[in-house]
Amino acid sequence: MHQHVPQLSEPAHTFTQLLSATRRGARLARLLSVSELHSWGVPHDVTERAENVVAELAANAALHGRVPGRSFRLTLVYDPSDGQLRVDVTDARGDAYPRCAPSDAEPGALRTGGHGLSLVAALADHWETVPYPPSGKTVRAVFSRRRD
Repeated sequence: MHQHVPQLSEPAHTFTQLLSATRRGARLARLLSVSELHSWGVPHDVTERAENVVAELAANAALHGRVPGRSFRLTLVYDPSDGQLRVDVTDARGDAYPRCAPSDAEPGALRTGGHGLSLVAALADHWETVPYPPSGKTVRAVFSRRRD
């Protein structure tokens, strides 16, 4: 008697790193992400978009989510069976949730910030902010391979 043996899909890859909430920590988050995604064989288009989003979210964690003496956490989860990548950046400032720049701003008005999350929204398939108890937050971006 022959039994059908179910095929196991490739296990999800996970990477987590605590980084200092500084500009240097933000740069390191981007570099570590790219290195890890390449080693997992993540498609180039997903890696490229994720690199830019990690850079933005890590910079925000270092600038806006910084609490003296506290780090921020970068987590990458890639499921090769469905080609989906999740990027989580967790910081200690649960009282300060990010927002996209207002779309009703005066045309031609000079703004020095607020464009980063618009970039995240354009590059990720989905993004959201969720509480990270007891006092932090996680900004999460999800990517999948784009079909042309």
